[in-house]
Amino acid sequence: MTEVKPLKIGELVAKVPLIQGGMGVGISLSSLAGAVAAEGAVGVISTAQIGYREADFDEDPIGANLRAIGKEIRRAREIAGGGILGVNIMVATRKYEDYVRAAVDAGIDLIISGAGLPMELPRIAGAAKTKLVPIVSGVKSVQVIMRYWLKKYDRLPDAVIIEGPLAGGHLGFSREQLDNIEALRYDEEVRAIIEHVEAAAAAHGVGIPVIMAGGVYTREDMLHYLEMGASGVQMATRFVTTYECDASDTYKQAYIDAKKEDIVIVQSPVGMPGRAIRNSFVERAKEGRMPHGRCHLCVSTCDPAATPYCITDALVNAVRGNMDDALLFCGANAWRADGLEHVKDIVDEFRP
Repeated sequence: MTEVKPLKIGELVAKVPLIQGGMGVGISLSSLAGAVAAEGAVGVISTAQIGYREADFDEDPIGANLRAIGKEIRRAREIAGGGILGVNIMVATRKYEDYVRAAVDAGIDLIISGAGLPMELPRIAGAAKTKLVPIVSGVKSVQVIMRYWLKKYDRLPDAVIIEGPLAGGHLGFSREQLDNIEALRYDEEVRAIIEHVEAAAAAHGVGIPVIMAGGVYTREDMLHYLEMGASGVQMATRFVTTYECDASDTYKQAYIDAKKEDIVIVQSPVGMPGRAIRNSFVERAKEGRMPHGRCHLCVSTCDPAATPYCITDALVNAVRGNMDDALLFCGANAWRADGLEHVKDIVDEFRP
């Protein structure tokens, strides 16, 4: 029988080997992240347009977001007590360096970074104690990151998260790959990544836990990846339908109402495929460009003049419960939700 152990990331020890995945815009903020951390897992705040509730967000989105990072971390700390908190910052975020520094200055425990390769993350974080955790989807990516970090900064990641093709939101796979996930034989890729990380860690006398993400929904899912050599799992979708999640009740109900056939792959206006719940907005988006207002400076891959719709507006509508104009990102297992749960009950399921 596979033994479930605490998750160790440097000197940080999470009693439960579970990281709550970062979900933007506004889905995983201080309420959810703090509640997860308080239960002994790792709570994660998404910085994607985190300042959408600030009064000046439309006029100064970057400034609003940078202020909100500190606010949400402080609020989460009040809930979490001594629990471990992280932030998820997309590499593609405009002013990425400023977001990283804001999180470090606010005393965050770890920074999780994907949607691009976080090549310069060690330089930006500097000498801070903040743990640095890249997200990868293939062995080539982790090889490039580790080789570069070693050569340029004489350090390795403190942990590595593998995000597979069943994850929610923007995905690190092509549309063709997502149309035939079985053909990827992704467990083989997971094993290759784990083997590479373990070899590099052993060669340098350090421990680098590998955490599996994408499609994780139950304890059985966790045990599967622990048997493969992972040290823990990251799970996001299941935490949406919790009382503590920062999303609106209407957003949560959309997950509960969704059927398996409602979970679809969409083409995001920022150039990446993503997984979402089919609704009237998704269908309208196929018909042509939707007019939108001022740019909210979300990610560098977006061209406001050419984008079919504003993804910030669509995701803000989602978190606020304006379903007719909302993009509802979700993982492949969102349809499995049949009611609201408490964070404690979910985390208890994954305890050693």
